[in-house]
Amino acid sequence: MKLLKLNRERLMPALEEPLEEVTLDEWRDNPQGHADATALLISNNTPLADIKCDLHGFSVIILDFPAFKDGRAYSQARLLRERYGYTGEIRARGDILRDQLLFMVRCGINAFEFAGDDAAGADAALKEFSFAYQTAADASAPVWRQRLARAAAA
Repeated sequence: MKLLKLNRERLMPALEEPLEEVTLDEWRDNPQGHADATALLISNNTPLADIKCDLHGFSVIILDFPAFKDGRAYSQARLLRERYGYTGEIRARGDILRDQLLFMVRCGINAFEFAGDDAAGADAALKEFSFAYQTAADASAPVWRQRLARAAAA
């Protein structure tokens, strides 16, 4: 499994850093015993409101994608960025397809444990669409906002 990280709007292969991972259940059972943990692994059915005060103690939050058709972790990523102000690394782990990478980035995910062999192809997936139609956790201005800005400038 390759680790890909978003850097200046490009997905690049990254070196695996040693992480001290802890699951949410382990953390809740014994936070003092896992004081050296740097990564929190959250299942996709966990309500983030229950753990919002613990999030900023971790440099990496790992979101679980158990099946490509299960999109609950997309919502978690967006909540982490927009509602809870998490600025660290949000990493996607699990059943991740190349076609989903752009949408994951738009939701705020900036690292991927990617099973595909083609890192360049994964980066190309981020450039397949020129415009976005909705606002998201990324900085992309939706096409309707760009049109309004052009009309106002004319």
